Amino acid sequence: MSEIEKLREKLKGLNSEYAKIKTLPPEQRGEFGRDLNAQKQQILSAIAAAEAAEKNEKITPIDVSAPCAPNQPIPTIKRGSKHPLMTELERVISIYSEMGFDIMESRQLDDEFHMFDSLNFPKEHPARDGYDTFRTSEGFIPPAHTSTMQHRALKKYQHRLADGGKIAVAIPGRVFRNEDADATHEHTFYQCEGVFVSKDANMGQLFGILKHFFESYYGQKLNLKTQPGYFPFTEPSAEFLIEKPASLGGKGWLEMGGCGMIHPNVLKAAGINPETYSGFAWGGGIDRLAMLKYGLGDVRYFESGKLDFLEEF
Repeated sequence: MSEIEKLREKLKGLNSEYAKIKTLPPEQRGEFGRDLNAQKQQILSAIAAAEAAEKNEKITPIDVSAPCAPNQPIPTIKRGSKHPLMTELERVISIYSEMGFDIMESRQLDDEFHMFDSLNFPKEHPARDGYDTFRTSEGFIPPAHTSTMQHRALKKYQHRLADGGKIAVAIPGRVFRNEDADATHEHTFYQCEGVFVSKDANMGQLFGILKHFFESYYGQKLNLKTQPGYFPFTEPSAEFLIEKPASLGGKGWLEMGGCGMIHPNVLKAAGINPETYSGFAWGGGIDRLAMLKYGLGDVRYFESGKLDFLEEF
């Protein structure tokens, strides 16, 4: 019998002693129980030490002085794979690039102006509250949406308008929300923002872009519809829904994001005359795109770091 087995037998015998406590006089029970507990802890510590020693004995130490054997076969190495969100992010970027959009990467730390002021958020808007938005002790903000890049995109490319061109930018990035995580909500996820400005931009063009994007992404014809919405930085505003892809049965509608005509105040903040130019913007989650594509039921899988999930991709 091994040392570990002997200790376990001893522990088993000690456990049976606990039944004697109820047969003792009340004044003796406390001391008897404390003594048993002390013995039990000693045995458990000895078992843990023996198991650790046994585990270490099974590890073959590396002989650093051994000669090199270059002709020996290389052991099989299990290669990693790209994270599914990165795969879908690249697909999203590819579709917008093919449509003629410039790509701007979002940032993971921003300021009050780009998060709220440049997007026409009133000073008393509840989204400015710490209950909705993360903030650092220095006052910086991990962006809650990729719309924080909208002002930068308008400023960077507004020279094209003067040359008779247009602004067309897609902005993917990581965003952060101060909310409880569940199967359909996560505090950290990815979005993609779209910004388009020209002399004749209109909602019809917006819906055409959205329809083309979703049909390209899911590889099938899809219907699209909208319903009224509200965002401080667009007017009018809408939420857009797509017909369920065939992989999900093809029946019913799924809300995919928000959109609308860029508010005149947002254009003015970037130095663009809203009397001459108009624009539209939209945004939606990349995690949700991937969930529908792969038929996943829990958004938390993406941030879980679980290899058994990631290895499926």
